[in-house]
Amino acid sequence: MTDSPIGVFDSGYGGLTVMRAILDQLPHESVAYFGDTARAPYGPRPIAQTREFALQGLDRLVDHGVKVLVIACNTASAAVLHDARERYDVPVVEVIRPAVRRAAAATRTGRVGVISTVGTHQSGAYLDAFAAAPHLDVVSTPCPRFVEFVERGVTGGSELVGVAHEYLDPLRGEVDTLVLGCTHYPLLTAVISYVMGDDVTLVSSAEETAKDVYRVLADADALRPDDLPEPDHGFTTTGDPEEFRRLASRFLGVGSRLGPVFTAPAPVERAGIS
Repeated sequence: MTDSPIGVFDSGYGGLTVMRAILDQLPHESVAYFGDTARAPYGPRPIAQTREFALQGLDRLVDHGVKVLVIACNTASAAVLHDARERYDVPVVEVIRPAVRRAAAATRTGRVGVISTVGTHQSGAYLDAFAAAPHLDVVSTPCPRFVEFVERGVTGGSELVGVAHEYLDPLRGEVDTLVLGCTHYPLLTAVISYVMGDDVTLVSSAEETAKDVYRVLADADALRPDDLPEPDHGFTTTGDPEEFRRLASRFLGVGSRLGPVFTAPAPVERAGIS
């Protein structure tokens, strides 16, 4: 199993920031990425449908022979984590609890903010996770347009700064730690830090999830041996492979070195059920 890949699942593209963090922290590991881009976003969908779709993608990664599963999607993490841990024989890591643990350790005043998509905000997943630390004062704010900017390739400029002020100004002076509760948001770290100020600690769910992956593999003595050849990475999407390649190159920063992108069509939906 040590030579098996790490499996990363997301409803779309944001999980590529988790993959990038994994590649930075575990550069000798192979990664198999599955993005259900044809049915993204999951946020507006009923939770039962999100669970169904996520398990379909996770099943495909397990069938591929991965040694650990990473649910790199906040919405899917909230919907399917417990099911996944009962369903599969490999360890399952998600993006919410690692970020919550880091924020709880980092805060100096006990005042923590969480920014996320509308779906994650409405799910209450982060607030539920922070319930284990009742001494903290936690506020959750949706920032829906941030995803739009990232997928357009816009990470700076006056329009983005203006939107960031609109979302974040109510949090300035109110929190000392801010959780980036969407896997797109690490690509906006510069503008978020600019608006919030240098005294606010930003916690990336992507970076913290990668640390959890390392811990899980190290504890299981399942890290890939250093004497093996260079790792291979695989990408599969249920949507347009060329669109996936364009956005994946931006998220991963690898340009033309991305390699092949495979297509696995999603099951046909009928009356909202696949």
